[in-house]
Amino acid sequence: MKYASILALICISWTGFSQIPAGKSVISSLHIYDVKSKKSTEILKEHRHFEAPNWSVDGSHLLINSLGLLEKISPIGEKLGQLPTGTIQKCNNDHGYSFDGKTLYISSSDPSSGISGSLIFKVESQGGQPIRLTNQGPSYWHGISPDGKTMVYCAERNKNYDVYAMDTQGGPEIRLTTEDGLDDGPEYTPNGKYIYFNSYRSGKMQIWRMRPDGSQAEQMTFDDYSTWFAHIRPNGKEAVVISYIKDQKQSHPFGHQVKLRMLNLKSKKIEDLTEEFYGGQGTINVPSWSPDGSKFAYVRYELEDKKP
Repeated sequence: MKYASILALICISWTGFSQIPAGKSVISSLHIYDVKSKKSTEILKEHRHFEAPNWSVDGSHLLINSLGLLEKISPIGEKLGQLPTGTIQKCNNDHGYSFDGKTLYISSSDPSSGISGSLIFKVESQGGQPIRLTNQGPSYWHGISPDGKTMVYCAERNKNYDVYAMDTQGGPEIRLTTEDGLDDGPEYTPNGKYIYFNSYRSGKMQIWRMRPDGSQAEQMTFDDYSTWFAHIRPNGKEAVVISYIKDQKQSHPFGHQVKLRMLNLKSKKIEDLTEEFYGGQGTINVPSWSPDGSKFAYVRYELEDKKP
């Protein structure tokens, strides 16, 4: 989603190119990790920049964003076409489906609104003209309650990024976190009892959880990595997270060494799933588990010299 810091609390542009070194272009590869075999399979590799796979609730496709648009990819890498989003054409990498699969939530700027920064919209899962939910920007969607009544998101208000909640029919936003520093990546557990999020409140980016009203905040990871985005497995017992090898403070940049790990939500034990690879922003920003919880999708990156 965003890569906040004391110097700059700015979201990556919808093009995704603002952190790519000069003279370089990106190769993106879409991978599926199988939990049982503990192996990743590359299903799509292209000489362009795409990000943030979701897995549809019916299992028929993955949804990625690229150049402000949303695209459907089959689980074996077939390109299934664009998902229509009407006049909203600057989608960033914060999007995902409701638990029942009927609604898609997207984050995008909308120049016609007169509101600066990313806003949150909802649209039917097959696409259409989105309905705007947030009236302030920047706002970045991250999760939905199991009953579909409440969404949670990260937003900058008064120069601080916090977690907010809002009725999915629209209305006032409710601030759930009040600590100094970045709170980000909120996501409900399948039983609705907790919201997991990443926070810098300890002086290191770690995974935390809280009750849906924002109470009883509890730290879940304790190490020297910068760890983001706890995506809860459908069984409600584990979460896949992304960890930067080197401390990134409050930043979530593109183009660094990272690895994916599995967090046990009961014991708080954490284990490596992948080796280190080149990734970060765009790798696994949003929920990407298969419906049966046996696999999840993510993106790896490479750089190449731009062709003259």
